[in-house]
Amino acid sequence: MNLDDINNSIREELKSFSKHFKNEMRSRIGIVDTVARYIARQKGKKIRPTLVFLSAKLIGTVNDRTYNAATLVEILHTATLVHDDVVDQSDTRRGFPSINRIWKNKVAVLMGDYFLARGLLIALEKDEYYFLKIISDAVKRMSEAELLQIQKSKTYDITEETYFKIISGKTASLIGTCCELGAASVTEDKEHWKRLRDFGENLGMAFQIRDDMLDYIGRSSIIGKPTGIDMKEKKFTLPLIYSLRQSNRKSNRQIIRIIKNGASRKEIDYVIDFVSEKGGLDYARKKADEYARRALECIDVLPYSPAKEAITSLVTFAVERKK
Repeated sequence: MNLDDINNSIREELKSFSKHFKNEMRSRIGIVDTVARYIARQKGKKIRPTLVFLSAKLIGTVNDRTYNAATLVEILHTATLVHDDVVDQSDTRRGFPSINRIWKNKVAVLMGDYFLARGLLIALEKDEYYFLKIISDAVKRMSEAELLQIQKSKTYDITEETYFKIISGKTASLIGTCCELGAASVTEDKEHWKRLRDFGENLGMAFQIRDDMLDYIGRSSIIGKPTGIDMKEKKFTLPLIYSLRQSNRKSNRQIIRIIKNGASRKEIDYVIDFVSEKGGLDYARKKADEYARRALECIDVLPYSPAKEAITSLVTFAVERKK
């Protein structure tokens, strides 16, 4: 089952969600509305709202609160992507020119702020205070993790433990939030909330490890970055961290020098070969599979349903996809 098949299981929900999302993004301010509509036209994979809907359907029936939850996480995710492109000086996102490339950094930063504020207001307008609490916690964790990554990119001493801490905050926190929100939108059973959050956190870890692997083996990564961009941005991810641990000091100094100076295309190829030879990709694949297994164990007690089949397939998709 590919992502299209998974989405087909909630086709009507995603169709309704798209309309709901666009309506919530609207603004009476011309430039704000123009940028918001530009973003809305970009057809992403909708993995996060998909997780909200599937998590809800695992244990209940999708309702208005589920749509509010999906909109909240997608607006939050949009805000972080806009801000990330400014921080990373990215020119493209999902094959489109980034907001900062078209409207420059000041507009991009302010639009990211607008989306964050809009998400918070939606939660307040709908009296979804618990949603607001866990969304705010996710924003906090994501910001802390991003800052930690920036700090470590300057010292070039990132360990595997630090790497897992970073991706737990940057990626797993929001995926876990999606799943918990989906559950919370249809039940008051806190055991289900925790079970789905744990599922999402583990899925998020597997998801990000695979994305980092694709920086070495794919033409573009899961979130739309060109191959090798992590090296150009001086980011140390699991395949490289493990490979450096398996190498000698002389080779490590050379690799670190390349990344420190901003790798060229030829140097990126050299680092890719180094990581492959040292077993970095195999190790990362093993870790991604471990987190995927933990995710599935979290929902193993739930009865079979089309939603469970779809969300199980999504886990497989996250760790096996090639782009």
